[in-house]
Amino acid sequence: MNAPPSPAGFSLLDEAWIPALDNGGRCRDLSLREMFDQAGEVRMIACELPTQTFAILRLALAILHRATDGPSGEAAWLALWRDRRLPAADISDYLGEFRDRFDLLHPEQPFYQVADLRASNDGPYGLERLIADVPNGLQFLTTRAGAGMASITPAEAARWLVHCQAYDPSGIKTGAVGDARVKSGKGYPIGAGSLGWLGGVYLEGATLLETLLLNLVPVAPAWQRADERDAPVWERAPQSSAEESDTTRGPFGLLSLYTWQSRRVRLFGDAIAITGAMVSNGDRLDWQDRQLLEPMSVWGRSAPREREQKVIPVYLPRPHDHGRALWRGLQTLLPAPPQPGAEPPQRLSPMVLQRLARLTVAEVVEPDFRVRTRAVSISYGAKQAVIDEVFSDALTMNVLLLVDQSELRVTAIDAAADAETAVNVLRGLADNLARAAGSRDQDSGEAERAAERAYAVLDHAFRNWLAGLGPDSEPATERAAWQRLVRRAVGRLGGELVAAAGPAAWIGRVGKDRAGKDVHYSSSQADAWFRAGLAKALPMAAEVPQQKQEEAV
Repeated sequence: MNAPPSPAGFSLLDEAWIPALDNGGRCRDLSLREMFDQAGEVRMIACELPTQTFAILRLALAILHRATDGPSGEAAWLALWRDRRLPAADISDYLGEFRDRFDLLHPEQPFYQVADLRASNDGPYGLERLIADVPNGLQFLTTRAGAGMASITPAEAARWLVHCQAYDPSGIKTGAVGDARVKSGKGYPIGAGSLGWLGGVYLEGATLLETLLLNLVPVAPAWQRADERDAPVWERAPQSSAEESDTTRGPFGLLSLYTWQSRRVRLFGDAIAITGAMVSNGDRLDWQDRQLLEPMSVWGRSAPREREQKVIPVYLPRPHDHGRALWRGLQTLLPAPPQPGAEPPQRLSPMVLQRLARLTVAEVVEPDFRVRTRAVSISYGAKQAVIDEVFSDALTMNVLLLVDQSELRVTAIDAAADAETAVNVLRGLADNLARAAGSRDQDSGEAERAAERAYAVLDHAFRNWLAGLGPDSEPATERAAWQRLVRRAVGRLGGELVAAAGPAAWIGRVGKDRAGKDVHYSSSQADAWFRAGLAKALPMAAEVPQQKQEEAV
């Protein structure tokens, strides 16, 4: 059995445990106090996993919300934004008030843990229960196998503890004594951690200070449904092993959500090394229709729940599509224009984006301000019992793209659609070349391989093009330039496919088209269809004849 925590303690307020990248590009670890004090000198929180970064950012926001007393409204937030400052004295006083609750190894109320958590068949407990990149039973996938799993530092344990509360997979957990849900010593699945259901989105500024302020959504009736019971977990009585009741656990507001205890955890070790962790079931969270409370996720309507509950609309958080770059779903990410009297929208953009759009319209945020929108989500395996993949992507864009009446917004969405249409034309070329070569398999994979190459080529180009849009951009000119870039890139890929098609495709053969008519498929005919399709898909990419260019001059 592992030894109980040492009374020596490990204060998250004073000990360095949060990895950060400073404005000079150097990595360093910061304590919670240092993170707030040096936020203007730090570029970003930079953890081992993007999900870890997201979870720690939300922890920092919970502290900042409490230290700013909300902030109580837009005016209070605006004062912080204009001065680009954090209320250092208020943050210091607040953290000092709850100092003991931020001790990772406190004997009675350890941070994010239950001090006396135990199982009927007590220990030993391995660290694989805590660390997300060590799937229990699949250790051959990890870089920590062997001696690397014997212990970790308290700093690393603190990061994984925050991550565990947010993203721990479902599955059978160690049954905690005192939890009425336990059967035969086992805690049966209650679902993944609270953030595992989200299509997480947050805004990154030029510094961590800007990032914190951009995601600090003021508490106001128009934005959130919260009440006086809303408080972070460290302001409440220490939790026991039992699940909290619906009437006491909430969530009652942002602070409840940002510090939600999806698991009951106990770390074993001391201030030198953490040697084990017991992880049991904690509190379940039903995310239905919490889009006015949770500001950092994409939301979508749930047709099954609407049919079951006979209510319209019903919204649930939507994880990101891990198979698509973020720019390819740009339309669902950006705030949708209002549609009075129409059907409720199928998708809702994150509140942090909606709010930044409002601040831009109100000229609180400068029209030339660029922000990085970062997306984070996680996908689980069978029955959410293991982590399959972590997704992270980001787009740098001018704030005008968030405004529903902005021509730049329409231009960016149309440009993303231009790329999709052109890639579909390339798919058609690959299919036609396969037919010309004699393939009878309509799902040979050639079309998708060609599409993957095209998206890889266009990915960097679109990000750069999008980041270059600003208040001085002329929408029609910018879109025409993008279409020309797409036509050159996709056209070059198409030419390579035709050149590699081989003699059989050059000779060709007769086949049936979609209408059932006989058509002669050959590489030259496929190329002609491709060039015509590309010209139709990208009409603004047409080259201006030399004579007309000279006349224009």
